[in-house]
Amino acid sequence: MANEKKTLTVRQVKSQARRPASQEQTLKGLGLGKIGRERILEDTPSIRGMIRVVAHLVKVVGE
Repeated sequence: MANEKKTLTVRQVKSQARRPASQEQTLKGLGLGKIGRERILEDTPSIRGMIRVVAHLVKVVGE
């Protein structure tokens, strides 16, 4: 139990259409790209930073 890694479940809720290329690339880096897709990601500072960049397009549904 002490070795369990924390995870975040991230869901894309808005389209990446008409967004800057950097935001599209960030979504791709998170494993997203279509509305409704979900990914379970490790809770690290770099992932949190990526989520912050596209916070208006995604929702964190589980921690």
